[in-house]
Amino acid sequence: MPAEKGSAFLLKIGNGGAPPQFSTVAGMRATQMSVSGEAVNITSKDSGGWRELLSGAGTRSVAVSASGIFTGSAAETRLRGHALSGTIDDYELSFESGERMRGRFLVTRLDYSGDYNGERNYALSLESSGAVTSL
Repeated sequence: MPAEKGSAFLLKIGNGGAPPQFSTVAGMRATQMSVSGEAVNITSKDSGGWRELLSGAGTRSVAVSASGIFTGSAAETRLRGHALSGTIDDYELSFESGERMRGRFLVTRLDYSGDYNGERNYALSLESSGAVTSL
């Protein structure tokens, strides 16, 4: 598998429609995605001293974090509105290979910062709510 450009890892936000149309959250300089799961331990005395886990059980989640330069795009404004209201909405992650992942996410953190003579920066965190699917 060839290396992929980090700049091609895009975060997109839905427009609230059904089906949703997605717009790229502009100005991102760094993005990160984490997939995690919680295991269900089913070890018994018949396990021979080895831990056993139940396949398909437990909880799974996807966390996304990003940071960049604030551009005032409509997608950024929509994202800020979700952060202030605690609204869960549709988001899409897009990769250079053409792979996409979609799911519903909650904005759990949105930070703004800036220097006196510099640009306005932001950092955000999203947590999945429900299934995240690969397209």
